[in-house]
Amino acid sequence: MSSILTNNSAMVALQTLKSVNSNLADTQSQISTGKKVADAKDNAAVWAISKTMESDVQGFKTISESLSLGESTVSVARQASETVTDLLTQMKDKIVSAQGDNVDTAKIQTDITALKDQIESVVGAAQFNGLNLVDGSGGTSILASLDRDSTGAVNANSITIAGQDLSTGGYTAAAVFGAGTDGVAADSGDSFGFSMDATGGTSDGGTIEFDATVLAAGDSIELQIGDRTMTYTASAEDLAATNPNEVIAIKVKDMIEQSGADVTVDYATANPGELAITNADPANAVSISGQFSNAGAGGLGALDGIDVTTGAAAALGTIDGLIDTAIDAASAFGSAQSRLEIQSDYISTLSDAMTSGIGGMVDANMEETSARLQALQVQQQLATQSLSMANSAPQSILSLFG
Repeated sequence: MSSILTNNSAMVALQTLKSVNSNLADTQSQISTGKKVADAKDNAAVWAISKTMESDVQGFKTISESLSLGESTVSVARQASETVTDLLTQMKDKIVSAQGDNVDTAKIQTDITALKDQIESVVGAAQFNGLNLVDGSGGTSILASLDRDSTGAVNANSITIAGQDLSTGGYTAAAVFGAGTDGVAADSGDSFGFSMDATGGTSDGGTIEFDATVLAAGDSIELQIGDRTMTYTASAEDLAATNPNEVIAIKVKDMIEQSGADVTVDYATANPGELAITNADPANAVSISGQFSNAGAGGLGALDGIDVTTGAAAALGTIDGLIDTAIDAASAFGSAQSRLEIQSDYISTLSDAMTSGIGGMVDANMEETSARLQALQVQQQLATQSLSMANSAPQSILSLFG
C-alpha cells in the first residue's frame, strides 16, 4: 500500500542515516583526540580506571624527582665519607712515622693538626640543599613509592637514610685509663696502645686500669684487640655502684671474652679495677689499643685527643678506630645510594608500564579507525541517496491521477 501521509521507506532510510552519522561522529572524535575513551560517556568504567592510573603515574613522576634529590644528597655524603677516610689514612701514615726514634714529633703533629682541620672542612661542606648527613645532625626520609591496595587506599612508603656522625666537635679529654695501663702517656689517659709478643715472649701481657671518676653516663670506651673491636658504654647504674671501677672491669672482661679475641683476661690482684691481659696466641704478636669518647663528642671527636708529642703509641690505636668509623659511614651511604638508584630505575619502569596499560585501555587503534572512517563515509553517501529516493517515492502517486 502506498501512502502520501506515511513514508515508511523514508523513515527507515532516515534512521539508517542517523546511525551512520552517529558512528561517523564517534570515529571523527577518535581521530581528533586519538582516544576511543575520551570521556566518561564513552565508557564510564574504563574512563574511571584510566584516570586513577593517570593520577598514579603523575605521582610517580614526583617520586622520581624525590629519589633524584635523595640520590644527590646521599652521593655528597658518600663522597665526603670517602674523602675523610683518605685523610685519616694520611694521618695514620704520619702517626706511624712518629713511632720511631729520633723523629721530630712536633712537626709531625703540625701535619696531623692540618689534616684534622681539613677533615672538619670536608664534613662542614658536605651538604646538599641544606641537608648534611655526616655532621651528626641526623638522617632523612626519601619518598620512594605509592602503594595502592585492593580497596583503593594509597600508602606512601619512604626509604630512611641514617645520618653518620663524622664531626670532631664536643670532645672532652679524660684520663679514663689509669696510670696502671700500659701505653698511657704521663699526661694523657684518654687513649692507649701497646703490643704483646707471642706467648712465651718477653712482653706477652699487659694491663688496663679504669678510672670511673672521670666518666659520665653515655661515655664509651672502644677496645681493639687484634682484629676484634668492642665497645663498652658507661651507664648511670654502673657509675653509681659501690666500686664502679670494678663493675667496669668486670663488664669489659666479659666483653673481651665474648669477642673471641685470642687473649686471656684476669683481674689484677692488687687493684679490682685493673685487668691483666695475656696473649694466648703461641705464634703471633697481638696489638691492643683503646680510646675514650665522651657522650657529647662527635663520631671523630677522639681526633682532638691525638697528640704524637706525648702519646704516639696511643695515637696509633686511636686512629685505627676512627678510620673504621669513616669506612663504616662510607659503606652505609654507598649501600643507601645503590638502593635509591635501584628504586629510581624501578619507578621509571613501573611508570612506563602503567602508561602503556592506560594507552591500551583508552587509545584509539588508528589503522582500524581509518578503515572504519572510509566505510562510514561510503555508508553515509548511500544512506543519503536512499533517503532521497524514499522521499521522491510519493511523486509516483501523481501518475495515478493524471
